[in-house]
Amino acid sequence: MTTPRKAPSFELIAINGPTGQLECLRLPSALEHTVGVVLVAHPNPTEGGTFNNKIVHTLAKTLSRLGYIAYCPNLRGVGHSAGAFENGVGEVDDMAAVLAFARAENPTLTRLTLAGFSFGTFVQSQLRQRLSDDEVEGMILIGPAVSRHNFPPVPNHSTLLIHGEEDEVISLATVLNWARPQSLPVVVFPGVGHYFHGKLTQLADWINKEWRNRS
Repeated sequence: MTTPRKAPSFELIAINGPTGQLECLRLPSALEHTVGVVLVAHPNPTEGGTFNNKIVHTLAKTLSRLGYIAYCPNLRGVGHSAGAFENGVGEVDDMAAVLAFARAENPTLTRLTLAGFSFGTFVQSQLRQRLSDDEVEGMILIGPAVSRHNFPPVPNHSTLLIHGEEDEVISLATVLNWARPQSLPVVVFPGVGHYFHGKLTQLADWINKEWRNRS
């Protein structure tokens, strides 16, 4: 049985990335027994997306309560991270560097979840293609920006995809058209927009329900 401990706080750390240092928020497990690692990717930085995004923090805190250590980097050119924005191309290498750092810090942890919001889902979907099924237990994709990027397919058996019915940035119809050929289920939050305003608690509850049996 895992035991809750005092809620941990985000820690600011530095990670060596392909173009220089990346600043990253790390949130320790809220349980005494740590079960795995989750990497969380932020939304589009050209529209203000950083590791301080509320959905990024919701993802990190929810998985922390399930026993994961969360790593939430500012990708290249964001905040104090080195480099320049590359529209989701070089950012995959940044996230791969964060993964390497997390593995070095936690050599005994083999369970890995990739999570992201909006632009961050594109980064994580590309990183997933570099990894084997044995390396990744699952993905959590919130508001995937499939109409803005050439998304690769993702595993339909281990991916939790959540989208708002009234998403004003990425239409639900576009997401369904992307998911349909993959037989990928889509969880739809009725009456919700892209940023899940007023629904973050419900979002956290749903992720917790879907992921807790894996912990």
